[in-house]
Amino acid sequence: MATTATTSKTENKVSPEQNKKQIENHKKTATHLEAAAKNHIEAAKHHEEENHEKAAKSTIKAHGHTELAIEAQKESVKLLALDNK
Repeated sequence: MATTATTSKTENKVSPEQNKKQIENHKKTATHLEAAAKNHIEAAKHHEEENHEKAAKSTIKAHGHTELAIEAQKESVKLLALDNK
């Protein structure tokens, strides 16, 4: 007789407010990472055109978006830590 193995999952209870915050943080992170990627691509294009001043400006913008994405990720991790207490 075959038996079906089941695993018991203990799901963390996350309030609707906490869930909403996590969703917003993920979207914020993704938006900034997309913007950073766009600016890096622009920087490469400007370098190809030997317009290094514009490349530098795009690089700085990319760096700013990367930092904002990192901050949003840190907030997500903090929320996860609080949820798992």
